[in-house]
Amino acid sequence: MRKRVFGSIFLTALVTLLLTVSLLLAAVHSGLSHDMQERLASECRYIAAAVDDGGRTMLEELGSLYADRITLIAADGTVQYDNAGDEAAMENHAARPEVAAALRDGVGEDSRLSDTLETQTYYYAIRQQDGTVLRVASTAASTFGALSTASPWIVLIVLVTLLVAALLASWLTHVFLAPIIALDLHEPLKNDAYDELSPLLHRMDKQNRKIRSQMDELRRRQAEFDDITSGMDEGLVLFSAQGEILFANRTVHQMFPEETAAGGYLTLCRDPAYIRVVERALRGESSHERMEKDGRVYSVTASSVAEGGQGYAAVLFLVDITDRDQAERQRQEFTANVSHELKTPLTSIMGYAEIMENGIVRPEDIGRFSGKIRSEAVRLLGLIEDIIRLSRLEEGGGPTQPEPVELHALCRTVCDRLQHKAAAHRVSMQVQGTETVVCGQRAALEQMVFNLADNAIAYNKPEGSVTIETGTQDGAPFVRVADTGIGIAPADQPRVFERFYRVDKSHSRETGGTGLGLSIVKHGAALHHAGVELQSAPGQGTVITLRFPKVQET
Repeated sequence: MRKRVFGSIFLTALVTLLLTVSLLLAAVHSGLSHDMQERLASECRYIAAAVDDGGRTMLEELGSLYADRITLIAADGTVQYDNAGDEAAMENHAARPEVAAALRDGVGEDSRLSDTLETQTYYYAIRQQDGTVLRVASTAASTFGALSTASPWIVLIVLVTLLVAALLASWLTHVFLAPIIALDLHEPLKNDAYDELSPLLHRMDKQNRKIRSQMDELRRRQAEFDDITSGMDEGLVLFSAQGEILFANRTVHQMFPEETAAGGYLTLCRDPAYIRVVERALRGESSHERMEKDGRVYSVTASSVAEGGQGYAAVLFLVDITDRDQAERQRQEFTANVSHELKTPLTSIMGYAEIMENGIVRPEDIGRFSGKIRSEAVRLLGLIEDIIRLSRLEEGGGPTQPEPVELHALCRTVCDRLQHKAAAHRVSMQVQGTETVVCGQRAALEQMVFNLADNAIAYNKPEGSVTIETGTQDGAPFVRVADTGIGIAPADQPRVFERFYRVDKSHSRETGGTGLGLSIVKHGAALHHAGVELQSAPGQGTVITLRFPKVQET
């Protein structure tokens, strides 16, 4: 804008200067021409009077003295004398405008390009008493000689004037633009500028208010969008048609903490499944893939969004399905394990029953076979009961309402129930500690302690011991079952609470365990919001502690 204003002012000054010089030169030219014509008329009258008195001699004398051209022309147009040329070689001048006018009216004048002098020439002619015509001529070069002499000064003056015009234009540009440059566009109405800018400033103020309102609305919507997306458990990523990441919510940054959710889509993840899904969506195809990364399993779904003929943008959802996938595997494993665990005793029962049905067994073996059938049936019943207990715990423990339960007395009851089994395994049992009360389901709590103590006996060594301890630590009740048994290897410890998981399968078969005991303990602890702690080492025994929440004081 500064250049345009400067150019406009300078161009105006330049045009004004050129127009002024042109008009001035035209006025000078007109004045000089008029002066020259008057001079020629005076000279012509003076010479004519001198010629009338002195004749041709006086004419020749004056012709040698005058710089102007003097010509004497007869009435028939014949040139009788010319001080600037050979009169004998000149053509007849009767048709010349100034000569013809002088012969007709007594006086004539004209301005034209001279054939003899080859320059613009002014003519003045007078008819004398003898009928001849005296003509005086002067060229424009002689008239404007002084002007041409002064032309370098004229050019210098013009150049200086142009320089002054440029400096003045620059100063005026600064003066004109200073109020405009100083405008506060955020508060247009507070500016003290030209009155002509008032309509523009009012429109700018109105536009600013509208823009601020729109920006506030955009920020509000952005905040709502951020609140919604930040609370999502699913990862959400938006891609442009060029594959650039436009947005990624908090969950995405948690899923890929070491990656950069900015730039191209490859900066977020380079897993083949992820790349296939995104590239299909950018081609306009919705797709779904399963992706495994860092031990987690994700469901990756992408949808394409048309961008008005400019390609396809993409919306990507990442859902962590690790727990669901693990639950599905556990369900399948549970179904397979239940089928296997149920099939084993049933196969034994059917085998013994078939032998007895076919009369193959000897009479003295009938009692032993019946005992086998009964023991397998008891084992089958125990398995079914454990499955039912586990299902009830997963569903919330059944219809029994929570009640205050004194753990020390409960542990003594469990110890009494297992004394016979402990004696059979040559394992001593004792209950120690202090009385403590928790709020829970008595049957579930008793089953939890029973399973821990039962395992401690089953996996103990001959002449070993099992200690059940109750008490309160930092206001939180606990039950601790310690044994001197075979212990659990570190690799097996994370899995011992899984359903049907056995560390020593051959030993488990001998003890008749169902593989659900510790799983029931884990789910029972979850039902009572208790923690389970396991400490064990091969050959050094096992200690399992149940820590219950602190008792609320009333």
